[in-house]
Amino acid sequence: MLDSIAPLLAFTPILVVGILLVGLRLPAAKAMPIAYLSVVLIAATLWRLDAATIAAASINGLVVTAQLLFIIFGAILLLNTLCESGGLAVIRSGFTNVSADRRVQVILIAWLFGSFIEGSAGFGTPAAVCVPLLVGLGFPAKSAVVSGMLIQSTPVSFGAVGTPILVGVKNGLDGSQSVIDYAHRELGAGADIWSHVLPLVGQRVALMHLIAGSLIPLMVVTVMTRFFGAKRSWLDGLRVWKFALFASLAMTIPSTIIAHTLGPEFPSLLGSLVGMILVVPVARRGWLMPDEPAWEFAEPAQWPSHWNGDVSIDLQPPRQSLAAWKAWLPYLMIAVLLVMSRLPSLPLGDWLRSITIPSDEALTENVFGSDISIKPVAPLYLPGALFLVVCALTAVLHQMNRAAIVTATSRSLRMVASASLALLFAVPMVQVFINSGSGAAGYESMPQVLAAGVSSLAGNAWPLMSPLVGGLGAFVAGSNTISNMMFSLFQFQVGENIGVDPIWVVALQAVGGAAGNTICVHNVVAACAVVGLVGREGDIIRITSLVFLYYVTVAGIVGMLVT
Repeated sequence: MLDSIAPLLAFTPILVVGILLVGLRLPAAKAMPIAYLSVVLIAATLWRLDAATIAAASINGLVVTAQLLFIIFGAILLLNTLCESGGLAVIRSGFTNVSADRRVQVILIAWLFGSFIEGSAGFGTPAAVCVPLLVGLGFPAKSAVVSGMLIQSTPVSFGAVGTPILVGVKNGLDGSQSVIDYAHRELGAGADIWSHVLPLVGQRVALMHLIAGSLIPLMVVTVMTRFFGAKRSWLDGLRVWKFALFASLAMTIPSTIIAHTLGPEFPSLLGSLVGMILVVPVARRGWLMPDEPAWEFAEPAQWPSHWNGDVSIDLQPPRQSLAAWKAWLPYLMIAVLLVMSRLPSLPLGDWLRSITIPSDEALTENVFGSDISIKPVAPLYLPGALFLVVCALTAVLHQMNRAAIVTATSRSLRMVASASLALLFAVPMVQVFINSGSGAAGYESMPQVLAAGVSSLAGNAWPLMSPLVGGLGAFVAGSNTISNMMFSLFQFQVGENIGVDPIWVVALQAVGGAAGNTICVHNVVAACAVVGLVGREGDIIRITSLVFLYYVTVAGIVGMLVT
């Protein structure tokens, strides 16, 4: 009996999160402890997972949580450092000089700059960088978070220098004889099958993002004007459709070309750079924009209270004459350090990863006698460490006094503390969910059981559903990379079983996994935390889920057509 309803049982933790956060609008700090208890209860009683495995998975989740909080703290500290030094006031003035129109500003910062940060670092870093920057420029905190989350789709498949494909897809398919046979038979691959498989996946992923992602900047703008504009009008956003479409294609077309020529490492990183080079001059001259006054939010005094975070971002005037290049230098340093530490051809990343806690990997293997091993943490490799380095350099370059540094640090610590409770339960919940496959009941892990259930219902229409499974994997796991690890082989096998090209099905998985980042719980929690919007996570997901459904639907239709 249980076998027949196992997929429904596996879906229960996801349903609990959705009902509590989106349906009942509970803050994540209250919803996630309940969700954690639900997944532990199901794992222990129905999957018959032993207590040691549950405990080991939970501890692994706490280790990941500590890393997330470190990244959040670094991002918040950079924001507060720039607020206190006067750098953010200069940056705000610079954006006003490019364009005073908020619709243009959100495309430049969230879409183009955010995609660049995604291409270099990934793992939620764009929201940590761009969301507070938008708030510092005068955007409502809730609008900034929504905008920052919506762009966590198109560039994500090639984030962190291609990690979701080079690590996620590769590890998901690694060791499968059917994949090896396919690569030899269909692709003419030799011993190194990955030099054939991974670039092909990347090319097809880029093509689907070109189709589905080309409307994302316009959606970001229309969502902003509809939910946060004085007139609550979709039309205010649609009026800039020419500029939004140009800004989209200025990135997605180069990204697709780069995926076909250079491989999966650089489409988001270089595509966004090309986009910025093309779009900024157009924005400065007002080309492709309607002949009307610049669009602006209503006066802050008229904003509903739930738009604002519980911390104020006060822009201090510079204590000295601060040139625009010096104000922007911290963000440039972040970008350069992220790229230098992530490029395989440079030695910096290997050196930063070599310093781990603990130094002996054997100390964290098979925790409590379970099959779970906790990967040692490389603290210097985390973006949080790079943020701290840049904050220290900024304090010197901007000639900040001790009082300003203390104010920035204490404010940042308070903001991080508000996000910690939700993450302390959200990430362990994910780890128990993912590592539930070794229970005495003999079931595969909950994500795999859920995916198999959806597959049996879809049949030959599976390409239509494939992106949704990838998206749900990212929603729960918080990562396109992990979603690809969990489901790539399953997607490949389903493709072969229904007689379609399995590489296309794996590519659909990767696209759906990217779209899932727009609704990922702990990414939303982290983005809310950096602007003091803790407790509004469900409201954010209610909005971003609309774009998520659009993305996986378009990708699924494309999948049906090409397969």
